[in-house]
Amino acid sequence: MNKIKFDFPVAERTFKVVQDRNLVLYIFEPKTHQENRPAILFFNGGSFKKDSKTPAQFQHQANYFSSKGMVAVCVDYRNGSDEGFLPPQAICDVKSAVRWVRRNSSELGVDPNKIVVCGSSSGGYITVSSIMFKEINDDEEYDNESTDHIPNLLIVFAAGMDGIDIMRRRYPQVLEEATRLSPIHNVKKCLPTTLWLCGTTDDLYEQNNQFIKQMIEKGNDITFKTVEGMAHGYFNYGRHNNEYYHKTRYEMEQYLLSLELI
Repeated sequence: MNKIKFDFPVAERTFKVVQDRNLVLYIFEPKTHQENRPAILFFNGGSFKKDSKTPAQFQHQANYFSSKGMVAVCVDYRNGSDEGFLPPQAICDVKSAVRWVRRNSSELGVDPNKIVVCGSSSGGYITVSSIMFKEINDDEEYDNESTDHIPNLLIVFAAGMDGIDIMRRRYPQVLEEATRLSPIHNVKKCLPTTLWLCGTTDDLYEQNNQFIKQMIEKGNDITFKTVEGMAHGYFNYGRHNNEYYHKTRYEMEQYLLSLELI
């Protein structure tokens, strides 16, 4: 993979090595070092395509939240640019990244009980799936039933929850396994407190709305925030003169404040 470019200083830490592929955490450190700080891990979208987006998608959000005292991390995980990639690999990488941060929380100055995970689109699919599907795991040193990969808070931007649709369109070779890889076909109480954001003209809006309603009925605590007339990716830095980048960042910040995460 080509060197990922960031507009801000980042520290790089390898959290996992798969064959000859180093998976890296790009860490935005708060200027003031303190102990027991909250951490937020960002998982970019656009990762199921051959020319996938990079972890730099969330660099502006990461830089902002580091200025608020959080250890912010943009996570590099296996994606469509990797030869032989399949979505379960990325689901495993989410678990590995959260585990690595928890295992190294003292060194990072992070409170292991204040870890937030944020994912958009395919990044949202893999973060939700990492929590829902315990059996998908490739960390040999951890038991599959371990819960240390589950974040304390989840933030999702418009993610496809129909694994059958995803696999049919992009990975037909795993279509026979698609039902077990589909959050909307495995609704249950499992998510941590969650903030979910989606534009009303997003192709995934109805699917997200249906999934959230079913998950709430099962007892999940999900706050669903919608933006009228906005399509997929509306929140990205550089879109809509950054109006919705700022608005969604504010929504995230207020949510974290309300739960005393920052």
